[in-house]
This record gives sequence, C-alpha cells and structure tokens, in this order.
Amino acid sequence: MGWYKSLVLPVVRWIDAETAHGLAICALKNNLVPRDDDALDATPILETEVFGRKFANPVGLAAGFDKNAEVPNQMLRHGFGFVEIGSVTPEPQPGNPKPRLFRLYSDRAVINRMGFNNEGAAVVAERLRKRARKGILGANLGKNKYSEDAAADYVKGVAALGPYADYLVVNVSSPNTPGLRALQGRGPLETLLTSVLKARDSHAKGVPVLLKVAPDLTEEDKADIAAVVLKLRLDGMIVSNTTIDRPVGLNSYDQDEKGGLSGPPLMEPSTKVLADFYRLTEGKIPLIGVGGIASGKDAYEKILNGASLVQLYSALVYHGLELVTEIKEDLARRLRKDGFASVADAVGAAFPEISGRKAPVDEARAAKAAVTAKAETAPATKKPAAKATAKKPATKKPAAKSKTAPKGSSATD
Repeated sequence: MGWYKSLVLPVVRWIDAETAHGLAICALKNNLVPRDDDALDATPILETEVFGRKFANPVGLAAGFDKNAEVPNQMLRHGFGFVEIGSVTPEPQPGNPKPRLFRLYSDRAVINRMGFNNEGAAVVAERLRKRARKGILGANLGKNKYSEDAAADYVKGVAALGPYADYLVVNVSSPNTPGLRALQGRGPLETLLTSVLKARDSHAKGVPVLLKVAPDLTEEDKADIAAVVLKLRLDGMIVSNTTIDRPVGLNSYDQDEKGGLSGPPLMEPSTKVLADFYRLTEGKIPLIGVGGIASGKDAYEKILNGASLVQLYSALVYHGLELVTEIKEDLARRLRKDGFASVADAVGAAFPEISGRKAPVDEARAAKAAVTAKAETAPATKKPAAKATAKKPATKKPAAKSKTAPKGSSATD
C-alpha cells in the first residue's frame, strides 16, 4: 500500500470534498506532494504522436481537476503525458450551489454537479501566459450558464486560451449546465464547430480542436455527431464525459444525487461509446478515451477499442498520484506481452477490419467481446427518481451520512 492510501486517504475521506480538493491544489502549488522517483522516466514504447503533437506517454489528466490552470506543470511532473485544464467559460462564474460534489466510497465513484465553476478566461489566460511552457496542455472550453449565444462564448474561449494551448476542447457534454447537451444535435453542433474552427484559424492557427461528448447518446446521436466531425475534419474527439444514468448495483449512500457520475461504473458504457465512434469514424479521427480508468488494464482496453490517448481523474481520489506510474508500467508490460512496438500499433486492435491489423491479439478480442456482450446483456440502468434528485441534501441525516459514505476530493465539470 502506497503513502497516499495508507496516510492520506484515511484522513481525506472525512473532509468535505471541495475543501479536500482545495487542499490538494494548495499542496501541489507548494510542492508538498511526494513524487515517484521514476515518474518521469522515459519509456519509448509509450511515446506516441497524435494530431501533430508528441506525447511522452498516452496517459493524461482529464479536465475538472485543475479548472483554473493553477498546477498544470506540477501535474506533468508527476508523470502525466499531458494535462487538460478547465472547463473555462468567458466570464467567471461560481457554479451550482453547494454541496455539489459527492464521493461514492463503496463504488470508488464520484457524482458532481459543479456547473462550470471557474475564474474566467481572462484570469486563466494570464496564468497560462506566465507559465513555463513544458509538456502538452489542453484547454477545455465551456459556455456561461445564462449566455444566450453559445457559439460566441466558445469563440471567446478560443481567442483567449488558444494562443497558450497545445489543443482546444469544445465541451458540449457536461450534464450540469442547462441546455448544454442539446448542442450535440447535428444542426447546432455543425454551426457551433464551424464558428470555433473559424476562430481557431484567426486566433490560434494550427492548434487542434477536439469535441468532448457525453456517454448518454442514442445511436442516431452518435451517427449525427460522427458525420459532423468527419465533414468538418475535426482534429479529434474525447469520449466521454460523465453519465446521468445510474447503473444497477451502486452501493453508496449518495448514489441518487443529481449530477454526472464518474469512476468505475462509467468504464463499460464509456468504452462502448468509444468503440462506436471508432467504427463510425472508421478510425480516421484520433480519439481520447476517458471514463472509469483505474488501472493499466483499463487504459489498454480503451486503446484496443480505438483510443489514441487516455485520460483519468476520479481514480486519483482513491489511489493518489502514485496511480499514474502504476498505469504506465502496466500498460507498457501489456503492449510488450502482446507484441506491439508502440501505443499507436495497438490503437483499434479490437477492430482489425478498421485498424488494418493482421489479427487482434487475444486481449483485443476479449476487450471487443466484453464491450459487445455488456452492451447486449447489461441490465437496464435506472434513472434517479424525480423525488430523489430534487430533494435537498440538508434533509438527510448528517450522522448517518458521515458514517456510511465519508467524502474525499474530486471535481469535474
């Protein structure tokens, strides 16, 4: 057991989630978080190039942890191949009322309804301007809650952050901003992305633009999104954000809280959606797989199902930053064991008819079969009952809550 699980987690779990997250940011700023000795060791088999950028390894930090670009370089020093800051909106906003962050300790999962709380594009841009530019940094863009012109908000984000980012993300998939996910429809999405690409060409020429989508999509939604992405020749996609579904089998007190669910329960559905987009785009669009990754095996499964890169966040709450090195080491072992010379060689191996591999390795076949079988046989998910999602946290008994589900640190959109 590492220092985080043995020393930090037993204490952090009893602290208010957002307070714990703030303490984590503060500790990173002051270099108080121990780093693995081999966190930055070069591993040639993990080096990869995606949308014209060279990555030391494919394991990235998902948006949500460092919303205001306070510690991107510190996180890179802990071994991430890239970090993504945000989501950032043009104007600062406080986000949704607290409490809005819930740790599902028994499920190693998290529910959040943060609501794009951030300090605004001007403040974040100034931080990025002063930052020593080391490693790959992505900027995740959102819209302000009450903005009537979504496209204008994303264009402002491109203008403010584009010059300082290695890639930009159009986030239309958070469940915590009213009406945001409606922008994933074919017509609105094409209009929005056309405006963003035009702004990119004006303010940050050559910077890749990616689209982040939700896991809660119909087959028609996915086909429409893929068609738009291919038509506009977008640089990449991130699959996926948190889910509003509540899979049967959750066993934590706060499981019916309103918001997006992340962590292990999201691994299966997000990987299914990832594989769907790999097929729909015929492997022509680089994909970043995110959702439920907590091990090298999870990361490998995403890669075999079409991900060129992967991201994680919620797992850090339960495993600490030591997990990054563990995932990289395990991923490298799995690549060597299956005879791959690089990450790129393994991308989409579960689908040889698309990736061009001679034959999928045993684990690739297993990954593909698992995704297909789970999609066909998974029990129906349960939506939070209206009463449960509408009830106020204050109506719960504090004593029972703290005994059953202590909270720790996490934050997403």
